[in-house]
Amino acid sequence: QVQLVESGGGLVQPGGSLRLACAASGDIYTIYTMGWYRQAPGKQRELAASITSIDNTNYADSVKGRFTISRDNAKKSVYLQMNSLKPEDTAVYYCHIDLMRYSDFEVMDSWGKGTLVTVSS
Repeated sequence: QVQLVESGGGLVQPGGSLRLACAASGDIYTIYTMGWYRQAPGKQRELAASITSIDNTNYADSVKGRFTISRDNAKKSVYLQMNSLKPEDTAVYYCHIDLMRYSDFEVMDSWGKGTLVTVSS
């Protein structure tokens, strides 16, 4: 019904950069807030960054100044530019959106399947 597909994960050395992308499709009328969550092994999922429909952004303190979130409404996509990566950034990164469904105007949310980011020497 609503699909989120992430890309851009991989292995990178400490201090390196990576750019994640997420494209949404399916039964979507309007997308509200879009965000990137991450989950490291044995830890709870946490919000890394989010961006509203009017481009207001919010970042976790741990990524502030290093990560930049952006969106392209025409492409129904959200991006996460990750710079100065640290081993502590290693996690599965999940795309998340709040949306209104086209078929019945229901407000709901949706998750991607995740993309693995590994920061290691």
